[in-house]
Amino acid sequence: MYQDLLLATDGSDAAHRATEQGIELAAQLDATLHVLSVSEDGPQAENKQDRLRTDPEEEAATAADEAKEAADREGVDATTDIRHGVPQEQIVDYAETNPVDMVIVGTAGRSGLDHLLSGSVAEEIVRNSPVPVLTVRAQS
Repeated sequence: MYQDLLLATDGSDAAHRATEQGIELAAQLDATLHVLSVSEDGPQAENKQDRLRTDPEEEAATAADEAKEAADREGVDATTDIRHGVPQEQIVDYAETNPVDMVIVGTAGRSGLDHLLSGSVAEEIVRNSPVPVLTVRAQS
């Protein structure tokens, strides 16, 4: 039933927890883990890039590579893909255009005003994904 799992990662604490869960689940199911990281484009990404002085392309590649290396250490078959754009849109598009059975994504678990101001990537994925979504909260 679940032979191809899509793991979305951005290298955050929540994504690391989702990676651990995704690898464990893939190992138990003898499934392939498809690791996707999105290099953010657009005005919000530019503001973030200026503020943090980071390279979104490099961050996305590093996050995907780290997840694949972790999967390899556990003997889980894994592939990687880097996309550009709005993360939730790219993750849902990948799930729609590739034969995946489930999406695994980390969530920071924000609520209240912080959630209203920034929105939730995970929430958008849950709403729009054509397949089941496993959300993994960052440790508190």
